[in-house]
Amino acid sequence: MPEIRRSVCALDCPDCCSLLITVDNGRGSKLRGDPAHPVTRGFLCGKVAQYLEREYSPGRLLHPQRRVGAKGHGQFERISWDEALDTIAGRLRGIAEEFGPEAILPYSYAGTMGLLNGGGMDRRFFHRLGASRLDRTICSSAGGVGLTEALGLRYGTEPEQFRHSRLIIAWGANILGTNVHLWPFVMEARRNGAKLYTIDPRRNRTGAAADKHFFINPGSDTALALAMMHVITGENLHDADYVERYTEGFEALRERVREWTPQRAAELTGIAAEEIARLAREYATTRPAAIRLNYGTQRSERGAMAVRTIALLPALTGSWKDIGGGLQLSTSQAFHLNRAGLERADLQEKPLGRPARIVNMSLLGAALSASGTGLPACPDRPGGLSHLPIKALVVYNSNPAAIAPNQNAVLSGLRREDLFTVVLEQFQNDTADYADILLPVTTFLEHTDLYYAYGHYYLQLARPALPAPGEAKSNVEIFRLLAGRMGFDDACFTDSEDDMVRTLLDSPHPFVRGITLEELDRQGSVRLKLPEPFQPFASGGFGTADGKCHFRAEELDYTPPVESRHGDTALRRKYPLELISPKHDDSMNSTFGHRDAVDLETATVHLSAADAGGRAIHTSDQVRVYNDRGSCVLVAQVDDSVRPGVACAPAVRWGKRSPDKRNVNALTSDRLTDAGGGPTFYSCLVQVERIGD
Repeated sequence: MPEIRRSVCALDCPDCCSLLITVDNGRGSKLRGDPAHPVTRGFLCGKVAQYLEREYSPGRLLHPQRRVGAKGHGQFERISWDEALDTIAGRLRGIAEEFGPEAILPYSYAGTMGLLNGGGMDRRFFHRLGASRLDRTICSSAGGVGLTEALGLRYGTEPEQFRHSRLIIAWGANILGTNVHLWPFVMEARRNGAKLYTIDPRRNRTGAAADKHFFINPGSDTALALAMMHVITGENLHDADYVERYTEGFEALRERVREWTPQRAAELTGIAAEEIARLAREYATTRPAAIRLNYGTQRSERGAMAVRTIALLPALTGSWKDIGGGLQLSTSQAFHLNRAGLERADLQEKPLGRPARIVNMSLLGAALSASGTGLPACPDRPGGLSHLPIKALVVYNSNPAAIAPNQNAVLSGLRREDLFTVVLEQFQNDTADYADILLPVTTFLEHTDLYYAYGHYYLQLARPALPAPGEAKSNVEIFRLLAGRMGFDDACFTDSEDDMVRTLLDSPHPFVRGITLEELDRQGSVRLKLPEPFQPFASGGFGTADGKCHFRAEELDYTPPVESRHGDTALRRKYPLELISPKHDDSMNSTFGHRDAVDLETATVHLSAADAGGRAIHTSDQVRVYNDRGSCVLVAQVDDSVRPGVACAPAVRWGKRSPDKRNVNALTSDRLTDAGGGPTFYSCLVQVERIGD
């Protein structure tokens, strides 16, 4: 008799869906969204609706393996778990003794958003080892800094409130592609008369469905936000009462943005001055108005400032006090769980007597250089890389050969014969091909984990719904076993998954206090202990000493990115197109790169008719996209989704499936964002040429 079991989607998405899986004789036959979950509401995105195909794919890794060919060639032989663990422990121990433990670098990100398998036993293991700490900046660090600078807290409007909005601005947010469970609330609002506007360099699916789309030049979002402030303050459209009671520095802000006229911003953004003024007036006078800001905005050289200025707009207009107003970028900080107890950073004191050095993951290419030198420290992040080279790399929940910037430098490092590389994976992706030891790991349907969200306020627990295939083990179990092989006898390495969940729930914060493992086991999903509706800044309550939003106008400014149409003029003459590489709608970074349909779509570069015509390029032509860092081969798609001067290549393709074994990250630089140490994927100048006759 079929049984319905619960699970939670672990993919890097704000929706963090509650799942129901039909299991018959131990095999999953149907996966669907839980209709009882207030945000999932019974449906799934196209990516996860097909997840059982991935679960039972013949490409799943089933056994530990050891490299037998050259690095990058992907040739392996099967070994036992005992041999794999003994090899890893022996090599790590030897490297720590010869070079020091900081010569060992873990590399991971959000291949799973589960707290246990994403940042639990692994953190304990590497802290106890004394390995270098990884600054996990690859996705959202610049935006996190910008949001915190603006609001003091990473809270936002709950998705259920968007149904009450009268104006919704999707700013760098492809809701239909990367946040689809917000869409029903947007549609409900529109049925009640709301307008949906989109701001993006590319008119994506959400832009095509919007009431109006604003094409903005890549990386110029700060200029638009400052010009909107110019109109709002200059025409007294701000909420004087809210500003007086809950903000600080308004008069200085008014003076600061006086010079940021719509005409000035029009030259930088590519949006007409009258359109900027009209948008500002409509935003300020429509109640309630909500901004759905997403992380594409902060993947530019000025990304942190962009998020900061945009996030100040709701405080200026007072829209935080409206149900259906405000802004959402992330809700993640509301999950005040005991991560310190889970991760145990104090364990670093045993091998080092101090915290380990920090290596920025966005600078992996430089970190893996043979000498380990030349990697700059990020000014607002401590540490950076000292002279000590990386001698061992342990990769899990990530695919740096495909997703890291400055790809050629990364691949050069991965090819080093003196670099011992361990990869924990479900499929043999680009990075797996460079492994010395390759370990098979479970999917989220096969292990226990606890999940927070960054697009809603529900904490969720998942138990194994399906048996793990072959000899696959969870990250938790692998690092627990490695700790035993290394002789780490600290009690925390014997913790069960339930012990770790209870540690996370052991928090004094009122949002979490009182939520128990037993309650999560019964219900699967539990709302944080928040008021309904939750309006985090309706009456101030910003994360500052006085609870006010501080504009700090003297810090607000904009300079075009170096790699942009208004940046380095010599570089622009050489490479005249601004390349953006947004997330592909039916992929998840590189997670589904094994799918033929995803490979086909991520092999494409979109060009305007003007840019294509001047290069004698037509749709379906094979083209070479290049700059000083490298090149990649893509297929042209000529359409009106981008304006002249912009090229768009949806990401992230597995390079191994490309004719030249490269993807768009062969073109991106390791220049960092203005704050947060994030990558500048969308500040990238290129040239495009047709291949062939």
